[in-house]
Amino acid sequence: MTAATPVSPAAAPAPVPVHRRVAELAATHIGSWQQGYLHDRPQAVAALARLRRGAGREAGETPDLWGLIDTDPLHTRADNTRPLSELELVRAENALHTALTLWAFHQQSRGAPMHRRHTRERPGGLGAAVRRLMPADGTDEPVRKRLVRAGTAPDLVTLAQRLRDIVALLRRDDIPLDYALLAGQLYRWQRPDGPATVRSEWGRSFHEQRQTRPASDENTTPDSE
Repeated sequence: MTAATPVSPAAAPAPVPVHRRVAELAATHIGSWQQGYLHDRPQAVAALARLRRGAGREAGETPDLWGLIDTDPLHTRADNTRPLSELELVRAENALHTALTLWAFHQQSRGAPMHRRHTRERPGGLGAAVRRLMPADGTDEPVRKRLVRAGTAPDLVTLAQRLRDIVALLRRDDIPLDYALLAGQLYRWQRPDGPATVRSEWGRSFHEQRQTRPASDENTTPDSE
């Protein structure tokens, strides 16, 4: 009689990386506010005005935003997630504050959505967006230097200020940006090895867009925490 082959238990799914949780929470917040703002709903218009005042500032510096950006999902353990450490929560809240306030500044007085999710066919990462500010057959050196300066920022507050300068140019030309992707990158930027990794992603997407490839692949980042 042949012994039955033991059935291996199903492998547990990999935990959701923190930067992806931050990105999806940013997408949820912005999706609701953006739709409301474009339909001139008073609550969304008021929320955007409050968020805009925090652009380029440190999280916590604007008390008016304390009750507006809901970070409760980061404090609650859902399926396939783990509790976040205090340091991870601080980084996540910093990233959300920076991304959401920059989006509000970008969206101000614009009748089209300035947050647009990145896809291979329609790249929406920061590097690709900056490249779209330039002529197709050349490089605008001052604009390129703005991206370089953002990538070499010494701290998150300085980075937020330099990103605000870039967003002002994107707003001028109605060029959208994936703010969920940016939020996830801003979370990873705060890790010891983060600035170099994120800087490489921005540079890669800039050059890929310049070479007219189908799209940058900024979303295929390592799932490390």
